[in-house]
Amino acid sequence: MGETGLDLADVVKRYGDTLAVAGVSLTAERGAVTALLGPNGAGKTTTLEICEGFRRPDSGRVRVLGLDPARDAAELRPRVGVMPQSGGVPSGARAGEWLRLVARFHAHPVPPGALLERLALTSCARTPFRRLSGGQQQRLSLAAAVVGRPELVFLDEPTAGLDPQSRHAAWEIVRELRAAGVAVVLTTHYLEEAERLADRVVVIDRGRVAAAGTPAELTGSVSRLRFSSRDPVDLAALTTALPAGFAARALSGGQYVVEAPGGAVGPELIAAVAAWCASRGVLAEDLRIGRRTLEDAFLELTGHELREP
Repeated sequence: MGETGLDLADVVKRYGDTLAVAGVSLTAERGAVTALLGPNGAGKTTTLEICEGFRRPDSGRVRVLGLDPARDAAELRPRVGVMPQSGGVPSGARAGEWLRLVARFHAHPVPPGALLERLALTSCARTPFRRLSGGQQQRLSLAAAVVGRPELVFLDEPTAGLDPQSRHAAWEIVRELRAAGVAVVLTTHYLEEAERLADRVVVIDRGRVAAAGTPAELTGSVSRLRFSSRDPVDLAALTTALPAGFAARALSGGQYVVEAPGGAVGPELIAAVAAWCASRGVLAEDLRIGRRTLEDAFLELTGHELREP
């Protein structure tokens, strides 16, 4: 962890009667990956646009590398990389020409040809952006965000639509940026991705910070037993059959979890659950033991209901 790359304090942004950002405070350190998570409409995009200088907050303080992103945009532009979710590349620009053009705006860029090769774009270097596949467009946008060796980079859904090989290549680039002392601000709907990459997670919901901390701090140390069943499960009866302190509850999609704060899952708990299911004719499928995931914590913080974009 190093000095702060991004610092927001009590940032507020309204659109008419809609309060999109309601007093958000967060930091992103150099040499660290900060994941900004939230459901659709939570205020993530507006927060990022304020950080990137595309919108001004109604109140609050925003500092990017110690500077005001709106007032000091010209000074920040060569020091900050941005990968927007929409791509941000002119539709007629050829992939290789575009990356070389972006590189010319920086004093010590990564060789564009090396990035094209690394991200498997060499064969389509002469192809216009609009004719690239969705995955190729994503990889070109990532290349453009990092080609200038930024001190701070914003990556908005960087692996959306990528195949597993491309996703792992993008993860490796993110890890290298962190190792080089770059402040990486990442938004993603892949909670596993955030759990793998992030040093710090900030969950935004309804324009406010719902929780912040390391992935381990947000997921906690609770061990749990999880299983699924197509048969109905009487949770009260199951809880009564469990060792003292343990409780069962339902998740979505016919999944169930048994846990105890601070408790560890041992053989006696597995035996109790299996015996109860057998006595009630309940077929427990996909029974497994593990700790709460970041997705579990995210859903507990923001709810299970669908949100409008």
